[in-house]
Amino acid sequence: MTSVAVRPDPFALSEEERSVRDTAADFAQRELAPTVAQRDEEERYDRGLFNRMGELGLTAIPYPEGYGGAGLSYFAWVLACEEIAAVDMGMAVSLCVHVLSQLCILSFGTDAQKERLLPSMTAGTHLGAFALTEPESGSDAAALALRAERTEDGYALTGGKVWITNGGDADTYVVFATVDRSRGRDGVTAFVVERDTPGFRIGSHERKMGIRDSSSAELVFDRAAVATDNRLGDEGQGLKVALDSLGAGRISIAAACTGLARAALEHAGRYATQRIQFGKPIAEQEMIQSMLADAAVSVEAARLLTWRAARLRDAGKPVHAAGSMAKLFASDTAMRVATDAVQIYGGAGYSRDNPVERFMRDAKGAQIYEGTNQVQRLIIAQQLIGELRRG
Repeated sequence: MTSVAVRPDPFALSEEERSVRDTAADFAQRELAPTVAQRDEEERYDRGLFNRMGELGLTAIPYPEGYGGAGLSYFAWVLACEEIAAVDMGMAVSLCVHVLSQLCILSFGTDAQKERLLPSMTAGTHLGAFALTEPESGSDAAALALRAERTEDGYALTGGKVWITNGGDADTYVVFATVDRSRGRDGVTAFVVERDTPGFRIGSHERKMGIRDSSSAELVFDRAAVATDNRLGDEGQGLKVALDSLGAGRISIAAACTGLARAALEHAGRYATQRIQFGKPIAEQEMIQSMLADAAVSVEAARLLTWRAARLRDAGKPVHAAGSMAKLFASDTAMRVATDAVQIYGGAGYSRDNPVERFMRDAKGAQIYEGTNQVQRLIIAQQLIGELRRG
């Protein structure tokens, strides 16, 4: 009889990956869960919790050991991200943006810039922000109005940014400005701006529907003095810095959305087994079972799309379309599953004393930030059409 080789499970986690996941899950349950509702209510970002993530190594996961990182995979990072978001989406988004700003520096910074900036960021002692969005430039990233005027010592930045996650609390900002608006995308340039830069200040704080324990703020630049040594890449390379980093960043957001959707499903499923109507748990009603089944399938699919995108990135493959697919599907899943969780809870789900209400508010933002889901569909379609044309 011919023996059949047993293939390894392609989705099995290594011991190291399980350790990262379990560390993040334990931190989320022990240190985030007790205060997440209160921080959401108060619209308060707790910098101490971010510092604690640094102490646990959660800010260092996908970075080289030479810069203070853990030297682990991007896949390991998304495992941690899902666990944090399953408890606290706001803190997960803050961490995702911190990682995004680090990616810009790691991928496009000089050796001197990386040695100067990354160790404090991987240690979690410096918080990062990614400053792209402006009042008149959201999805159209090439239409920036923030000006970068050349000076004898570098550049003077003038203008503003809005909706910048970590904006009110960050130490290190990756900022995108244009050296010449007439050049469109070819004028966009990336800079690192430190919090104490002369001419730079924090403006108003956004009052948001969801992820309210993660700060979003306006940034104001009044001829902020930025040295040439703080430019990331060459002049005109800024859009590449932004888009390449966002391609990976969207995988992080997909992981966070998967965590939120999973939490919403778990809460709704437990409630459905306990809530008695017409003499039996509502979980025995076919319509409720159908909602739970659809949610379970979508959560699993979102996770697998996210894992695939992370594995592609670790393999050095392009991830623009894969990241967009994961972000699109996972954020739509988070919104749908959270909304259905509120519906399963009924009136109780509409109460601010119930976590599923917060899940629904938090989920909505993920369909907008880091590229709206309409933009993700454009990215996916353009990739598909290009492949078809190439035959």
